[in-house]
Order: sequence, then structure tokens, then C-alpha cells
Amino acid sequence: MEYKRAVMALMLSLLVAALPLYAITVHSLSFPSTVSGNVIKIGMPISLSGHFSTEGHQALCGAIASILWVNDHGGVKVGGKTYKLQLIYYDDASSAKNEPSIVQKLVTQDKVNFLLAPYSSGLTSAAAPIAEQYHVIMLSHGGASNAIFEKGYHYLVQILSPASEYLAGALEIVKEKIPDAKIAFIYENGKFASAVVQAAIKKAKEMGLDVVYTKAYEPGTTSFSTFINEAKARGANVLLGGGHYEDGKALVKQAHDLGWHLKFIAILVAPAQPKFYQELDDIANGVAFPAQWAPGVKYSPEMAKKAGLEWFGPTVQEWIKYFKYAQGNVSACKGIGTPAYQAAEAGAAILFLVKAIEKAGTLNNDAVRQAMNTLDIMTFFGRLKIDPKTGLQIGHKMIVVQWQNGKQVIVWPPEAAQAQPLIAPPNWWPTTTTSKTATTSSTTPATTTSPTATTTTAKKSRAGVIAAIIVIIIIIIAVAAWALARR
Repeated sequence: MEYKRAVMALMLSLLVAALPLYAITVHSLSFPSTVSGNVIKIGMPISLSGHFSTEGHQALCGAIASILWVNDHGGVKVGGKTYKLQLIYYDDASSAKNEPSIVQKLVTQDKVNFLLAPYSSGLTSAAAPIAEQYHVIMLSHGGASNAIFEKGYHYLVQILSPASEYLAGALEIVKEKIPDAKIAFIYENGKFASAVVQAAIKKAKEMGLDVVYTKAYEPGTTSFSTFINEAKARGANVLLGGGHYEDGKALVKQAHDLGWHLKFIAILVAPAQPKFYQELDDIANGVAFPAQWAPGVKYSPEMAKKAGLEWFGPTVQEWIKYFKYAQGNVSACKGIGTPAYQAAEAGAAILFLVKAIEKAGTLNNDAVRQAMNTLDIMTFFGRLKIDPKTGLQIGHKMIVVQWQNGKQVIVWPPEAAQAQPLIAPPNWWPTTTTSKTATTSSTTPATTTSPTATTTTAKKSRAGVIAAIIVIIIIIIAVAAWALARR
């Protein structure tokens, strides 16, 4: 009997210990944590852990930066009342299966007025039907796939340029600067990258460019040597593709380490992050990426006036100032560095929503959605205008950014360029014939990760550690119960 009591006590104590750990994994967070007076609640499922955590932290902090600006500049004027914004968000762990329950919880329990979509096309696809079911506007800041907006959703509205436009600028550079270009497309077999590359392949052929190799790899792939060697064997000297951060970084590193002499490289998502250069060092120089935005863009109230558009929101430098404030005062924003375009997309979503609310003069979602159809404005992110029927973004234009001498510079289009595109970067064309040997699964950074990056990684992995602890506790309880039953 004493043995049984001891086992039961152990099981009970383990269960009690596990409950708060579970609560942490599903607990919502908000910014600001408290708001006095009238409040407009915006819900957001966002990836603070898992595959999209790098992009997710950027998007969260971009949204917070714009919320800070709005709340500091008089709030939102609606029907004679002034409202402050509050963001309520959950970590979706980069998993599509979590989206329906999170969105439903935000709408039915947290009572949010509007929604920001999660990051990525796949997660946005999983969240959109729930927002549609409850007739709540969801602004897509990281779901670029055109296919999402071909499903007839009324309440889904896109802020970023669609996937079909992502590599158009890179192809224009290749066409103009590399007469002997032979293009290899190596890309992630996901909704976003596939949509981008399929549109790019079609456009490349229309432009008369020579596409010599295409390969879609499965999400989570870390070894690219087979694809790289196949592309090299076909004479490819231009690499376009990628998918998200980790795979894009690995693809670039292994291409360099395997001695692939490339004249131009444009990779989706990964090079936009400041830590891309921190982790790859000189390998990053010459790597370009299509971007929705960069800190060096020239959008301004003066540019809006010349274009005949209304300017709304902070200037580029003002918004960056608020982003830096968020870095120093919001734990989830610490250590993420310079704002990447994923941050600007989410920040622009907040501004587009606020402008539509004020124009509608109500918080009614149908009225606000109607107001969005009539907006044609310029913000720090650029022009914003949607197709009224589909919600697809038709006003915003992409740019091409390239790492040059450790800095991100805009190289396309010419009217916005800070520098000429770097073709055949010297670090990819060594003067000796000896190249580095890469292990097929190597993703090790070229330099030691900084203390800041290490801290950020530790934060991102916390949810995974908690989940592992819970699993271990459950196993211990099961073993204990089995032992008790045998006595």
C-alpha cells in the first residue's frame, strides 16, 4: 500500500507540474498588455517558434512598431470616438494544423475586431477559411500565393505583392546584364516558392532566357549537393529559388562550398534577414533577393504628392525608429536586428487597416472591407491598392536588394537603385582552382554565431523544450501506472 501511495503521489505531482507548462504553450500575449479607454483588438497567429520563427519575429515586431506609432499619434478616430490599438497574438509554432483553433479562439474568446494573417502562404491558407466563416477581415502580410486569392474569399485582403511578381526584377537584371545566362531554379516545394518559381519560369521563357535546370525540393531539406552538381553539369551560371530562411541559407552555402561559379544569385526570403550575413559572412556578398521593402527605400510624402496619392502613416525613418523602440522594450523583438521586409509588410497591414476603419467610420467588418476597395494610398511601405473583387494587392511594387560589402543595397529597378547589380561576384569566382569541400548536409555558419543570435535561438527553442518536457512527464506517468497495475 505504501508503494501504491508513493506512486500515486508521484503521478499527481507530475501532473500538477505539467499543467503550468502546458498553459505557457497556449497562453496568449498582447501589446500593449493593457489599454485604457476604447480599444480596437487585432488578433494575430504568428510563428515565434518552428520553421518560420525568423520571419515570424520580424512580422510581429513590424506590427507592433506601427501600433506604437498609431497610438502615439492620436489613435484611431471612429464615429466621434478615439480608439487605441491592441495586438493579441499566439505562437502557431509554424504549423498549419494550429491555425484553425487559434483563429477561432481569437474571434470567439478574445473577441478581436480584426485579424492579421499568419506568416507564409501555407499558414495563411489554413487560417483564411476560419476568418471567412466568422466574417472577420484578415490582412495577409506574408501570404503571397496568388492561389489563395482565387478561392473567392471576401474578408481576406493582401498587403504584399503577389507571388507571381517576386522574381520579375531578378529576371530583368539577368536579361540586361548576362547575355550568356543559363538559369537553374532550385526551390522549395511549398505553396509560396512554387507559385513564385512557376510564374518566373513562364516569364523567363517569354523573355527568351535559357532555363537549363529546375528542381523542387521538399520542405525541411538540408542537403543540396545532388541538385547543385546536376545544375553545374548543365552549365547553369544563374541560381534562382530557395523558399524560406534555413533552406535558403543552406542552399547558398553549399553552392559556394561546392565551387559553383555563379554570375547572379537571387534567393527568396533568407537573404533579407540581417543574420544571413552574420552567419555566412563573405559568402553572402553578391547574393540578391526580391523584396517587398528595404530600409533604403525612398517612399515619402513628397513622392506621394508627385504620384497624386494620399500619404498615410510614419515616414520610413520614423517607422524604423518605432521598430528600434520595440526591439528594446518587447521581449519577442530583442536581438532581431535591422527590420526586414517581413516586418514592413505587417507594419503596413496595420496602417492600411487603420485608414480603412477611419474612412468607414465604423468597426463593422463589411463596411471596413468596402472602404478598403476604395483606398489608393502611399505609406512607408509604398503604394497600397487592392483589387476590389479578389482582395489581391495590385498597387505595391517589388524591388531587388543585394548584399554588397556586408550591406543590403537596392539594385533594381534603376529609378530606385542605390547601386548597380554586382554580376559574377569575386567571392564566388576564386582566383585559384581549389574550392572548399562541403559535406552534403552542412549548414554550419561560416562564422561563429554572435551572442545576440544565440540568445534569440534559445528563445525560439523554448517552446520545443517545454513540449519535450511534457512528453517525458507523460511517459513517466504511463510507466508508473503500468508498474502500479502489475503490483
